Amino acid sequence: MPPMTDSTTRRLALQHNRRLAVAPMLDWTDRHCRYLLRLISRHTLLYTEMIATGALIHGDPERFLRYDPSEHPVALQLGGSDPRDLADCARMAEDWGYDEINLNVGCPSDRVQNGRFGACLMAEPELVAECVAAMRAVVRVPVTVKHRIGIDDRDSYAELVEFVGHLSRAGCDAIIVHARKAWLKGLNPNENRDIPPLNYEVVRALKRDFPSLPIVINGGITTLDAALAFLNAFDGVMIGRAAYHNPWLLAEADRRVFGDAHPLPSRLEVLESFIHYAERELAAGVPLSAMSRHLLGLFHGQPGARAWRRRISEQLHRPGVGVEILGFGDGAHP
Repeated sequence: MPPMTDSTTRRLALQHNRRLAVAPMLDWTDRHCRYLLRLISRHTLLYTEMIATGALIHGDPERFLRYDPSEHPVALQLGGSDPRDLADCARMAEDWGYDEINLNVGCPSDRVQNGRFGACLMAEPELVAECVAAMRAVVRVPVTVKHRIGIDDRDSYAELVEFVGHLSRAGCDAIIVHARKAWLKGLNPNENRDIPPLNYEVVRALKRDFPSLPIVINGGITTLDAALAFLNAFDGVMIGRAAYHNPWLLAEADRRVFGDAHPLPSRLEVLESFIHYAERELAAGVPLSAMSRHLLGLFHGQPGARAWRRRISEQLHRPGVGVEILGFGDGAHP
C-alpha cells in the first residue's frame, strides 16, 4: 500500500463528506447560498452552480470561482465538452482550492445542448471519458461526473452500463446519478426534474455491477431520513431543491450522517451569522437582494415566517435599505 500523501488524505476525507451533498443548482447554489448552508452543516459537501468552460477561459475567472474559505468542502461543477478546455478549467479550480471537479452530463436545457454539453453528452461516452481523463491528468483532486440514467430513447440499461464503464476506465473518482432519464426534446429543464419517472432500481443495479466505483444517488430525495435509508446501498446521497427551500433539513446532518455531535446553532444564531456576512458583502458592493433571497427558506414551517419573508420583500428595494431588514421586528418573529 503506498504511503498516505496529502492528495490521498484529501480524497479519503472527501469520500467521507460525499455521504451527503447538496446538488449544483443553476441560479441557486451561488457562494452566498453555500455560505448559509455551511452555517447549518459543517460536513455536507456543497457544489457550485454549473460554470461553462468558456466563462472561465474567456471571462473573469475570479467572478465565478471566488468563495469564502468556510465553504469547504466545496466542489466546482463544470459544463463543457472540449478535453483541453476542461483540463485548463480543472487546473484553475484546483489552484483556487476547490476540493472536487465535477462534469455536468445531466442538464437537458436547449442552451446547454447548443453548447454541446450537459445531458446530450450521454450519447458520446468516449468523449466524456476523454474529458475525464484530461482533467485527471492535470489535477490531484477528485474528478467526478453527474449524469442521468438515460436520454430520449437511449435509455436501455446496457447503454447506461457502457457509459459508466467508459467513465470508470477513464479514472472517474465517483459518479452522481440522477435517477431519471432526460428528454432532450419536448420537456423543459423544470419538467425534466419531475416528469420522467424516478427509477432507483437502475442505480442500485449500477452499484452491483460497479461495486468499486463510488456512486451517489440523486433525485426525489427530500428528507434526511430518506437520505439515511439510501446510504445503506450507496456511497452517498445528493439532495437538491428540498435543501434549498428548507435548508434546516441539514441541521441534523452532521450528527446523523457524519457522526459529529457538536452543538447545533439555532436558526436565529444562523441568521445572525449570515447578517454579519451580508453586512461585509454589502460593503464590498454586493446587492442585498443577491444574498437575502437565499434566506427565505430558513424558517420554513415556523410561526411568523411568512410575515418575516413579506417584510423583507416589501422593504428590500427601498432606497438606502440595509441588513437591518433581515432581522426581526414589527411582529415578524419566528
